[in-house]
Amino acid sequence: MKGSVWSALPPVNTSSSESSKHIILAVASMDSASFFRDKSLGADSPISGLISLLVAVDALSHVVDDLGKQLVFVIFTGEAWGFLGSRRFLLELDQNSDAVNGLNSSLIDMILEVGSVGKGFSQGTKGFFAHTTQVSAATNETLNALKLAQHSLQSSGIDISRANASNPGIPPSSLMAFLRKVCDAVMRIPGNSQTSGVVLEDFDSAFTNQFYHSHLDDLSNINSSSIVAAASIVARTLYILASNKKDLTATSLSAINVNASLVEELMGCLLSCEPGLSCGLVNHYISPTNTCPSHYVGVLEGEPSSTPYPGYISDVSRFLWNFLAEKTSIPSESASSGCPKNCSGANHLCVRSEIDGKGVCVVSTTRYVPAYSTRLKFGSESWELLPPNSSDPMGLVDPVWTESNWRTIGLQVYTVQHAFYDTIVLLAGVSLTILAYLAILLIRSIINKALKQD
Repeated sequence: MKGSVWSALPPVNTSSSESSKHIILAVASMDSASFFRDKSLGADSPISGLISLLVAVDALSHVVDDLGKQLVFVIFTGEAWGFLGSRRFLLELDQNSDAVNGLNSSLIDMILEVGSVGKGFSQGTKGFFAHTTQVSAATNETLNALKLAQHSLQSSGIDISRANASNPGIPPSSLMAFLRKVCDAVMRIPGNSQTSGVVLEDFDSAFTNQFYHSHLDDLSNINSSSIVAAASIVARTLYILASNKKDLTATSLSAINVNASLVEELMGCLLSCEPGLSCGLVNHYISPTNTCPSHYVGVLEGEPSSTPYPGYISDVSRFLWNFLAEKTSIPSESASSGCPKNCSGANHLCVRSEIDGKGVCVVSTTRYVPAYSTRLKFGSESWELLPPNSSDPMGLVDPVWTESNWRTIGLQVYTVQHAFYDTIVLLAGVSLTILAYLAILLIRSIINKALKQD
């Protein structure tokens, strides 16, 4: 099973009674689909956006001292199946569950989603398109931040354009789940009737990924330079939106630089079998059970929990949890010792524990959120299917997905013999038939002679 993962930068002090900061939510997706589930790579849609966000987190982890707003990164899974991850995340926020402890939905100012950005440098263009939900102060602020980030990267020739106003709305994205949530207490910006958000994509009015949800959406379908550019734009835009500084210039943003080699490394780890999940970066955090990555959402095993048994969580989700926990962390006083006995404080997490059984203790607000239908409820060691909620537009259309309990599927392969061998078999068969016919005639003749003599 894969679980959605969220992380706060800097960590949220859940034990403090001080007023929390307003939140900038940065979103990406981690799951794809295809005819063969083990071949669900989804290079452009959605992994290019995931890699861009991860690299942006890495860049921002070095400049968190002067942030006036809280940055929260959310990587959803189950989005290819009716936006399961984002719908469940919203319900957990409604219920103030342990999985989202530290988040206050009423404080979310803006949502920036990173979608398909792997083809932004194709067909002679070098740019991305910002799809917006509505005209609002928060939307305009985000668009201005995108433009300032673009200006600071002027030497790269990157262009950020607002999507065509004639578009019927935002493209299919996790943000759509937020927009369907109509409760005033959830994701509302005061004075607005809708959640404000921006989706960054590599297309304007027409979707450009012809291999969407296909095994052909692989490394050859994306451009690493495009992902590096998107990561740079996202990192600087998030910094502008969250910073206390109101006089930011292109020069002051030059200190925020993304690691281009990290993009290449993540592409090799998450989109290829060589090196795949056996790459050095993944092995720095976890001990993967498979080499070839697959971004199929998987099946929920056991009781849903924000602290699930690691064996029930997929390699990719565990890697993302450890990566985000370390990048968004601050050092712990017990960092020099092993985790199991010295990592029990508030917001203390043990990262890289799979490597040597000890790990490193850090202070980080990073959690799993199970991804399953909002119409399912677990209790008394069993699942209950809830009826559709007529008062909730999300509940009316929220699907419930099931999958057979597959056993190991195998097949036998037989090689085709050379044509010469087939010819020999045919001639041998014809010869045997002729010899059998002659033998029958001979035996018949002998029997007839024997009967006449009698």
